[in-house]
Amino acid sequence: MEKQQVLAPILKQKLHPRNLDNSGYHFDQLINSCSELANFVFTNPHKIQTIDFANPEAVKTLNKALLAFHYGIQNWNIPKNYLCPPIPGRADYIHYIADLLAASNNGSIPQGETVQGLDIGIGANCIYPIIGNGSYGWSFVGTDIDENAIQNCKKIIQNNSKLIDAISLQLQTESRFIFKNIITPEDKFAFTVCNPPFHKSEEEANKGTLRKISNLKQQKTKKVALNFGGQNGELWCDGGELRFITQMIYESVKYTMNCMWFTTLVSKKENLASIYKTLNKVNAVQIKTIDMAQGQKTSRFVAWTFMTLEQRKNWQF
Repeated sequence: MEKQQVLAPILKQKLHPRNLDNSGYHFDQLINSCSELANFVFTNPHKIQTIDFANPEAVKTLNKALLAFHYGIQNWNIPKNYLCPPIPGRADYIHYIADLLAASNNGSIPQGETVQGLDIGIGANCIYPIIGNGSYGWSFVGTDIDENAIQNCKKIIQNNSKLIDAISLQLQTESRFIFKNIITPEDKFAFTVCNPPFHKSEEEANKGTLRKISNLKQQKTKKVALNFGGQNGELWCDGGELRFITQMIYESVKYTMNCMWFTTLVSKKENLASIYKTLNKVNAVQIKTIDMAQGQKTSRFVAWTFMTLEQRKNWQF
């Protein structure tokens, strides 16, 4: 039986206007930046160049090419069994954060290393800091509970000299905490980003991964593919996404003047009502939900601040 290939869309719809992939993937240019990608690109029956998005190695190599082409990142890699994030979707999050910061900066996006972001759960891929630094020159602190993930990010940074002074890494030694042990009284973060674990258990996470692979292959599968699996801390925690974000909100109260905007992706729309309730309970001054769309998929992030508009306007980037 001939292997069924998964077709990429001609155009990626509704990505942020500044997203570098909003006109689709230009494979000839990407292959020039990463020759390995040529091994995975083929022309489908509609005469469109694409890759098999159900093949983890193909997806990882596409990421390597996108990071090399758009941001000049060399020798990017992640270990087996770690999540391989979609670059365009991650870039959208960063670009909408930039819009959020511009709103209290006379409409101008603040740029440069004095704009510092905090990436909660940087993973092994270092994606948000790479995109944020490459797009706007921002600096980042990246945290994770996984020592192996931190070590892989160190390799990525060491392989790219422009990242050395832009990204610092910190192991969260107490997995029950998010900001504690990380934010110090002297810190001034313009924003936080987070892609929280959204499953409640390992079993639920495995079912979700199998469903994803089956959808990509357009046929039922019983095997979790490497790099679509993800580490436990990336995929699930007790209580799932809602409990994680609720913990994040309660902790953020202790750092009201250390960060202008706290933000997190919210995978499950049904969790929003509870999140809003908790944010109102802790007296967040402003709450925003920003919707993002990539093709057929819709995602969102919630942002909250304890600072008044005047305090935000007086923030020194």
